[in-house]
Formats: sequence, C-alpha cells, structure tokens
Amino acid sequence: MPESAFRRGYILAFDFGLRRIGAAVGQFTTMTATSLETIRNGKQPDWAAIDRLVKDWKPSGFLLGLPLGADGEETEMSRAVRRFARQLQERFSLPVNYQDERLSSYAAQERFIEMRAQGGLKKKHGRSLDAVAAQIFLENWLQSPSDPSAEASATGD
Repeated sequence: MPESAFRRGYILAFDFGLRRIGAAVGQFTTMTATSLETIRNGKQPDWAAIDRLVKDWKPSGFLLGLPLGADGEETEMSRAVRRFARQLQERFSLPVNYQDERLSSYAAQERFIEMRAQGGLKKKHGRSLDAVAAQIFLENWLQSPSDPSAEASATGD
C-alpha cells in the first residue's frame, strides 16, 4: 500500500514506452483501476495529453511501471522510466512511486484476448494494451501490502 501522500483521491499510472505511454487511473475508495488511453511518445511525451489527464483527475500522485530485468536489476528501459518520473515530478510537483511491471504486459495481452472473446473489444483496440497494462499494475499496487522497494520516490533514485 502506498505512503500517506497517496492514501486519498486518485492516482495516475503510466506504462512508459519509447513510442507509447499507457495511462490508467485508480482510486483508494474502491481500490480499483480503470484504463484511460494510450499517449504518443517520441522525442518527447505528448505533454498536452498528460497535462489534460492531470487536470481532469487531479491525482495525489503518480505510479510508474518499472521494467526490471529477470533478476530484478535495472535495465536501459527502467532508467528511461526513471527519467520520465523525474520529468513528471518536476512538472507537477506530485510524488512518484514505482511498481514492478515485469508481468503486466503479458497479463494485459491475456485480458485483451479474454475481452475480445466476450465481444468487449475488437482487434483494432489493440493499441489500448498499454493502458490495460497500466491498469493491471496499478490494481496490483492498490491491492497489495506495502513493498518499500516498489515505493521509492523519483527523487530518491
């Protein structure tokens, strides 16, 4: 469970990728999360889209999926996520936490297949996988006991 600054309101989660960033929102009242959208990323993230999400949801903080290696070691991608986390923290002055996301992409694919089989999604909605991955690791974070290693703030790297 998150630190005290995160115990109220909403939290925005981001599944950072070099081309796309999945976004999800969670709330502490119900301990649930909802996928929102997939944001473009290139030389810079689509800050207008991120600004809009922050304005709409007024989160108490951010959660970023941290892609660690098989043995829990830092990777080039996890360093990119930490850079993005610092940008978020500087831009919005909100706390940032991390959640190990090693299995969230696989879980998102499984959930997507299940939703398609039930008629809830079409193949063209595959772009929403990044947002579903953010939803999954946010749900796991909201519903799990505190893990100090996953809660290091972006400023405490």
